[in-house]
Amino acid sequence: MSQGVVREKVATALLGALDGAKQKGQLKTTAWPAVTLDAPKRPEWGDLASTVAMSLASSEQKTPHDIAQIIVENLSQRDQLFDRIEVVRPGFLNLTIKPALWQEVLREVEQQGNRYGHASIGAGRRVLIEYVSANPTGPLHVGHGRGAAVGQAVIRLLRAIGYDVVGEYYINDAGRQMKLLGASVYARYRELSGQTIEFPEDGYHGTYITGVAQRIKEQLDQVAGDLTPGDLEAHCLALAYQELLELIRDDLKAFGIEFQSWFSEASLLESRAVERALEELKARELLFDQDGAWWFRSSKYGDEKDRVVRKQDGQFTYLASDIAYHHDKLRRGYDLLIDVWGADHHGYIHRMEAVMQAYGHPKERLRVVLVQLVKLLRGGVEVRMSKRTGEFITMREVIDEVGADAAKFYFLMRDSRTHLEFDLELAKQRSADNPVYYVQYAHARICSLWRVASERGIARPTADATDLTVLTDPDELGLIKKLSSYPEVIRASALAFEPHRVTYYLQQLAAQLHTFYNKHRVLPSAIDQENDGMALAETITPQRTAARLVLMGAVQQVLGNGLDVLGISAPEHM
Repeated sequence: MSQGVVREKVATALLGALDGAKQKGQLKTTAWPAVTLDAPKRPEWGDLASTVAMSLASSEQKTPHDIAQIIVENLSQRDQLFDRIEVVRPGFLNLTIKPALWQEVLREVEQQGNRYGHASIGAGRRVLIEYVSANPTGPLHVGHGRGAAVGQAVIRLLRAIGYDVVGEYYINDAGRQMKLLGASVYARYRELSGQTIEFPEDGYHGTYITGVAQRIKEQLDQVAGDLTPGDLEAHCLALAYQELLELIRDDLKAFGIEFQSWFSEASLLESRAVERALEELKARELLFDQDGAWWFRSSKYGDEKDRVVRKQDGQFTYLASDIAYHHDKLRRGYDLLIDVWGADHHGYIHRMEAVMQAYGHPKERLRVVLVQLVKLLRGGVEVRMSKRTGEFITMREVIDEVGADAAKFYFLMRDSRTHLEFDLELAKQRSADNPVYYVQYAHARICSLWRVASERGIARPTADATDLTVLTDPDELGLIKKLSSYPEVIRASALAFEPHRVTYYLQQLAAQLHTFYNKHRVLPSAIDQENDGMALAETITPQRTAARLVLMGAVQQVLGNGLDVLGISAPEHM
């Protein structure tokens, strides 16, 4: 189920009421809209709310309020599902669910385990997500780290709802930047060899370039006497490219990210795929020659102007390679292409949507996820430079300082389209002020509960063998209601490519768990020390202990599932 047992049963009941009203001649619509259920803004308004009556007003030519009343009259399972139903103008259906139905959520979570929240919406449709794709001209920086976290989370979310997803790294290993890399390393090599040099004006000045030159110097010395300066510079480029690409792979692996596919831009040029892709556009009369340059008629598909794909000197532009690359993606048969780009590429979206349409596909076949900049802080003060090198801070430095889990969680805490402030000191704190610690500690806290229960001879109960009807306290039901919304959070996050919705949900669930744990007993024996020294006056029966243990198990499961879908660990000890 994609919506969870409660929402599925309520939606089915509402659709049954619509069918019943139609059979009686009270309604005439031939196809019902999708029944969506949301939590009302205020708890006194009920547990779930539906606007289905309002969506039918036009086709039925009735007021939404009248349609809502008709739906209520035809609810055959009203007494079994609902404690209260209110029709609120203009036509909201506010529904208060019976506790017995909420209690079924715990059985659902236990039965589905790590599959809870998964769905088959994607039905195996093939998706290719291209992300990170930094030039192999230096180490990854923190902005790449955010893009990596977002890309991986989107992949895992889409897989959770049934899509067949491949993650791909597009290696920008052709063009001017690569030539500058070779020239920069060659200059540093000559400098290390005692020669006077003039460093390339637009070259890479980072100290890492000197480090690369130092590490490959021995290999270069062995061949330097047999090569022309041009060949030696090309050799510098080849060795530097290998080393820097391997560095990128290692940094991504340290971040827990592995790509299923690595695609080389240079391979497009070597195989003449760029020319073939452009020739196909030319055959469709979508390329034209002007002043010796080739132009793509992207304005025909909504771009603000046409774009150059081959310059007057015969050199292909970056757009030409991107056209060939996306043409190749389409040729490989993917149903949906997703690109994760830095926000500075926003203006590039329309021209790539034009490419989709030029090859006969709807522009929606390509979706772009934009990732904004990251501002690093240390104790609230902005950090601009690396302590190690005096230059930009790399992704690896952040991982080494705060850990991969904390880095991912922070990168995913905000909508990727908004700027992010990442406080390194806060990310290392073991306190409730640190969001990732707060969530992971909630999971570890329940694991600790199982260890204490085992020490006291209390077996872990199963939902099916436990009387869950005793779970009627508002705090108990509040936790269950939060658990019930998890499948919808996953579905909505996946379809919107917005993993920050999951981190927000996990923080809310963790907050409810900590509040509950500090307020209520779970085990019958004196366990005050497990509740931060609080003296709890609440008495608890064996039946309630068993039911609450089932509840704790469900919370642990959902916390673990949510962290896993973000690529973050769920520790048992902290």
